[in-house]
Formats: sequence, structure tokens, C-alpha cells
Amino acid sequence: MLKVRTPKNGKVKRELEKRAPKLVETGKKTLILHGTKTSGVLNEVLTEIYHLKKESAVKYSRRNEGIKPFENGGDSSLEFFSLKTDCSIIVYGSHSKKRPDNLVIARTYDHHIYDLIEVGIENFKSMHSFTYDKKLSPRVGSKPFITFIGEGFENVEELKHLKEVLLDMFRGEVVENINLAGLDRVYVCTAISPNKVFLTHCALRMKKSGSVVPRMELVEVGPSMDLVVRRHRLPSDGLRKEAMKTAKDQAKKKEKNVSQDAIHGKIGRIYIPDQKVGDVALPDKSKGVKRERREAKMKNRDDVPASKKPKEDSEKPKEDSE
Repeated sequence: MLKVRTPKNGKVKRELEKRAPKLVETGKKTLILHGTKTSGVLNEVLTEIYHLKKESAVKYSRRNEGIKPFENGGDSSLEFFSLKTDCSIIVYGSHSKKRPDNLVIARTYDHHIYDLIEVGIENFKSMHSFTYDKKLSPRVGSKPFITFIGEGFENVEELKHLKEVLLDMFRGEVVENINLAGLDRVYVCTAISPNKVFLTHCALRMKKSGSVVPRMELVEVGPSMDLVVRRHRLPSDGLRKEAMKTAKDQAKKKEKNVSQDAIHGKIGRIYIPDQKVGDVALPDKSKGVKRERREAKMKNRDDVPASKKPKEDSEKPKEDSE
């Protein structure tokens, strides 16, 4: 196993935080591995699965020996690669005389094998064998439709397990809302028999229908193949119960002074205290205040009454009488 080390810088710490468990998990990444021996058909299958999940997939081209998922201790290498690449789904291809064109899909929980399913590939057709208008080609990373046709997906244990694995591998990131104009692909899974499923990839063509919802047509763009279920291993009840745990929904914190209106939407009420502008002290060093003070002093000086002059004798000296 990988040695656990404490982060020495911020970059490593941020990367470890991305890999840490979260309350709301992001989309699952897929790891594609080659066995000791693979056929040409199986190589094409692994390559096209990688192209379908290009933004959320990691592909190793080197051949790996000693991986035997259904044997005791044979899945330790898968757990090692899962921890190394932070991938939750592993697609492992191998070819032998007993099991030709063999594909093993494994899901992990806490980087340990959760469940396994083994299928054989038959009647494979690659993307290049289909002719269609290239303008209809699905965009990389777009959200797909996934449809399952047949009662076997509800009644047969192997097909129910295969349905869970295919849904987990192709659905991408879980979202609450989606734009209808962004839907341009669909995976069609049809149960042919209790152990065989026909899988094909189609593009969506939207046409006018005279209503708000457009009329949709399917154009097969590939790949397509038959999946024959050979072996599968379900998780134990204890492991399933632990993996299915979800965080309790936290009560939404009440927002004070906020209300919702059908017309105006979100309305908030704001309380502003008395500003007391009259009590605010003005700065004494402002030039305007100094000029006003000078003018006030000069005005006061002019308004002061003149000091009383000494009284002159109102009585003039009498002239000498003749």
C-alpha cells in the first residue's frame, strides 16, 4: 500500500483535501487497465470506453500481471491503483482461451473492492463503423440519458447488478437541474436474455413537435456490443450498509428580517439606527471653519458700541455784562 505522509506544503494539502470524503460526492472517475493478454477487440473496447468518459477517466496502457479479481488476494493490485489514481470504478480487460474478450468492472468503497461483475464482449461495433452526420456527434462531457429496456433488469439478480454498475459508470456527476438543450446522447441497454444485454450509444436529434417539448429521434453513433454476464460478486450486508450511509439533512438556519414574495421575490428589512448628525464633532483644523471664525470675529468687532466720550460742559461761560 502507499505510505501515508503528512503534507509539507499547501499544494499537497489541497490535493489531499480533494481526495478526502465529502458530504456531497463529486462524479466518479474510471480507471482502465489492461491484463497480461488482451485481444484486438478488447483493446478497441477499452479505448472507446475511455473516449466516452474522457474527462473523468484514467487509462493505463501497460500490461499488468497478477491481477485476478475473483480470487482471494487477487484484487489487492486493483485497490492499489484505486488509491493511487483516486478512481472509484475500475474497468479491467483480459483475454484467455477459457474467457475470451473478458471485461471486469469493479466498484470501490474507501479504496477497497466493493463489488465485481464480469462480462464477455460479443458482436462489437466501433464508432468508426457507423455513418452519420458529424454535426450530431455528442459533445465531450455532456450529460447522457440512460434507458434500460426489459423485465430482466427488475427480476434477474445478475442483470439488476449490471444495471447498477452501468448506471454508476456512465451517469457522470449527479445534478439537480439540467438544460434540455444540453442533452445530446443516450445509452440504450436492452435485456435480450437472463444473462445477455445489448448496449449501444446513440445521439439525440431534436425536431419540432408543435409543443414546448421537442420530438426526439435516436441516431446510432456507436459503440455497440453484447454484454454476456459470466460472474459477479455482491458486497456483504455490513459493507453495503456502511457504504449507503448518508449525512443527516441539516435544518436550514432561519434568516432574520428576510421574507419571500411571489412577485418581488426575496425581500429584506434593514434597521438603521439614529445617526445623530447634530452631535457629530466637526474637525477644528478645516480651513472653512477658520475663515468663518475670522469673519465672525470681525463682525463682532464692528457691532460693539463706541465707548462713551467724556461729557463736555453744556453750559457756556457767561459773557461779562456790560
